[in-house]
Amino acid sequence: MGKLFGTDGVRGIANKDLTPELAYKLGRIGAFILLKNKDKSKVVIGKDTRLSGDLLESAMVSGFLSMGVDVISLGVIPTPAVAYLTRHLEADCGVVISASHNPAEYNGIKFFDYRGFKLPDEVEDQIEEYILNDKDVTYRAVKEKVGKLSFLAEASELYSNYLKSTIKHDFTGVKVALDVGNGAAYNVAPKLFKELGAEVFVVNNSPDGLNINYHCGSTHPEVLQDLVKEIGADVGITFDGDADRAIAVDEKCQIVDGDHIMAICGTKLKKHNALKKDTIVATVMSNIGLDIAMKERGLSVAKTKVGDRYVLEEMIKEGFSLGGEQSGHIIFLEHNTTGDGLLTALQLVDTIVEERKAFSELSGMMTSYPQVLVNAKVKNENKEAYLHDEAIVNEINRIEELMHGQGRVLIRPSGTEPLVRVMLEGQNQVELNTLAKNLAKMIETRLG
Repeated sequence: MGKLFGTDGVRGIANKDLTPELAYKLGRIGAFILLKNKDKSKVVIGKDTRLSGDLLESAMVSGFLSMGVDVISLGVIPTPAVAYLTRHLEADCGVVISASHNPAEYNGIKFFDYRGFKLPDEVEDQIEEYILNDKDVTYRAVKEKVGKLSFLAEASELYSNYLKSTIKHDFTGVKVALDVGNGAAYNVAPKLFKELGAEVFVVNNSPDGLNINYHCGSTHPEVLQDLVKEIGADVGITFDGDADRAIAVDEKCQIVDGDHIMAICGTKLKKHNALKKDTIVATVMSNIGLDIAMKERGLSVAKTKVGDRYVLEEMIKEGFSLGGEQSGHIIFLEHNTTGDGLLTALQLVDTIVEERKAFSELSGMMTSYPQVLVNAKVKNENKEAYLHDEAIVNEINRIEELMHGQGRVLIRPSGTEPLVRVMLEGQNQVELNTLAKNLAKMIETRLG
């Protein structure tokens, strides 16, 4: 039987893969593993705008209540708000019902611990072991020990007020375009920017339970580009379904990804002596342009495996304060324990206001270098062999020497297919195409 938890909680098609029966078990077993039958335990739970959110929430709440756990329902609210409110309300854990950027028919369940951090793999494994082996716990609360459900109407307001406390300027005179993707930020994001004085124009803020992420939001930034052009915005921001990431568009309608956002915000934080160890944490897929731009400004870039959980692990381990991914998952660890699209948007606009420069000028501090990706088919058992093949290693070294520090080679074995992905970055697109194809052919010949 396969794993239940993926890289970001439990996900699947709602009421088919992710059923109310499974959600109920996740509530019961989650309470048993995380809370250890602690008296008067408290859980907060939030969701995005998917039609199936009510179905799964009610089932999961029943699981918690049956274990004597009190539940506070936060309603429709961004994922990072749940992480924050778990801490603010001193809850024992938090739960998010969302499938992030996936289509509306999908949904997911993700836990946070009492500190607002995602659960470690070993804790998820304990929950899995019970559910996948159809084991239940014997305890059931009765009489006055049955859990209580309450609703926190001011949840979004508490989160918004906290976000406002993280910036120094108001946004009066700034024209902001927002695409909220018919998702969890549909209400809180426009209201927040208006309260800060911005002139706000918003699209895709009428969720109907089925239109979340549908040709909108962070996976379709072209919608935001059109809006920025139409209204002449100073800055545009678009979110995914649960608003834990953000992608921006400058006043020239150019997409500004997570790498550029980290460059802008990291430089500002260093200027205020607020960037711990003068280091940004990024993944191996971040553009080499980020490394080059930050080195020119006296900053370092630490690299991790792909995935925001690995970025966060490195930040906690080494005491860094800023990290993220090209996709727009940005973690400002001084303020929140997970990627936070609204926090990222506020920090970005706050920087634009402070610097009194056009967004495009700030984004221009970093040049994104061309990337070429070619797949090389290899035997399944040979996916790691390129590391030890002398001819392949020598060719990789030769290519990187050709680039004189202005490019790189990255080889990533596929986790699901018998192939490795050959990625080259550099200044010359035509040269990269030739070098990448030749290297992939060499790998296929020697390891296929």
